[in-house]
Amino acid sequence: MFSLLLHGRSSVIELQKLHNSSNLVKLLQNVFALSNSYYSASAAAADDSSHRDGRKGKTFTVSYLVESLGLTTKLAESISRKVSFEDKRNPDSVLNLFKSYGFTDSQISSIISIYPGLLIADAEKSLAPKLQFLQSRGASSSEHTEILSKVPKILAIEKKKALSVYYDFVKEIIEADKSSKFETLCHSSLPEGSPQENIIRNVSALRELGVPQKLLLPLLISDHSLVCGEEKFKESLKKVVEMGFDPTTSRFIQALRVVQRLSNRSIEEKVEVYKKLGFSVGDVWGMFKKWPVTLTHSEKKISQAFETLKKSGLYEDEILSVFKKFPQCISYSEMTIENSIGTLLGLGFSRDELMLMFKRYPQCIGLSAESMKKKTEFLVKEMNWPLKAVVSTPAVLGYSLEKRTVPRCNVIQALMGKGLLGSELPPLSPVLAITDEAFLEKYVRNHDGKELVAELMAIFTGKTRKKQRKIRYNEEGS
Repeated sequence: MFSLLLHGRSSVIELQKLHNSSNLVKLLQNVFALSNSYYSASAAAADDSSHRDGRKGKTFTVSYLVESLGLTTKLAESISRKVSFEDKRNPDSVLNLFKSYGFTDSQISSIISIYPGLLIADAEKSLAPKLQFLQSRGASSSEHTEILSKVPKILAIEKKKALSVYYDFVKEIIEADKSSKFETLCHSSLPEGSPQENIIRNVSALRELGVPQKLLLPLLISDHSLVCGEEKFKESLKKVVEMGFDPTTSRFIQALRVVQRLSNRSIEEKVEVYKKLGFSVGDVWGMFKKWPVTLTHSEKKISQAFETLKKSGLYEDEILSVFKKFPQCISYSEMTIENSIGTLLGLGFSRDELMLMFKRYPQCIGLSAESMKKKTEFLVKEMNWPLKAVVSTPAVLGYSLEKRTVPRCNVIQALMGKGLLGSELPPLSPVLAITDEAFLEKYVRNHDGKELVAELMAIFTGKTRKKQRKIRYNEEGS
């Protein structure tokens, strides 16, 4: 039973059982209940407004969010399904209030993106007193805005004592993350009890293990189920630590989420599904370490991905190799895989070359058709590398065209134009597959003459192109 989870480190993490005053217990019991009631009221108000004002209100909301906060249309449309308004008086008063307390435009955008219900809150009667009270807690102006922009749900709490406890707790997490040592948070001294208290205690336990702020705060905001309870959380945390997951990575949280959600029996059943396809228990363990979501897929999904790759031309042992190398491809749909194959064939690759590319770089199975087409055409048509060069180094299809491929290729073209590389292009791999530092040493800094090095560096960073665009703009303007 649970053979998969017996691998890894044998160290045992004993989570502390700690005690505190009953007043603090009662205080924290109300924190999330108050927060949820506030958000429910905001959501209800938004729903009423949406039904009353209909499409007009949603259209105005989207336009307002894009123009006033600089949000993308997609994000604005998502928010408009939660809050809706027909005029800008109330949201303007909320945004102006945040600005008056020193919040930057980006911080305000972050706050509204995380907690859009604030746009329909009463700025003067509800938000202003809280901001004023929290500002008096001793944090500097920059600390104050940082705390609230990262966990704006603090502003949902009504009681001052609860508000101060939650605010101080988040402040400690942020401060601890800036320290070179993982400090023990004082609120980890909470006794056993309600789910609300468990959240604070369990988040503290994660912080003491070294889980960084960027992974911790989202749990505090929205993922209550992961850090609720005590025994199940303690058991799951122990297993994930013993398996050797690094607490500073997102994969640690992913693994914890999977282990806590699945029973021992469920995990064993998933392992059996993979074994039927030819994987060993060790293979499944290896895939889980790379991508914990491996154990959440249904038998139908796993088998479908296997059969789709089989139909594409890969042999069973090759499919096993692809899965073990990049288990994320299990999540790709049949359509995604078929579109990738069709796109690559349309670009001139043979089916044998496709299979070779899939084995070398399985990630290309899930790349968008537009991305693969744009990158391949640039490398082959503009740079004149042969298709076989892409087959040999298919990882180039995953590199950023704007940030990596084009800047390096501009340097190569400049060097060839000056006769410093001969008449033939260098191999593709030494140009694109190496690190930025290695590229600069090989193709930029190794030349004699400060002016030439400066010119090549300007080409690499794009400053030359920016300067040329500015000159053209000035000429056109005159």
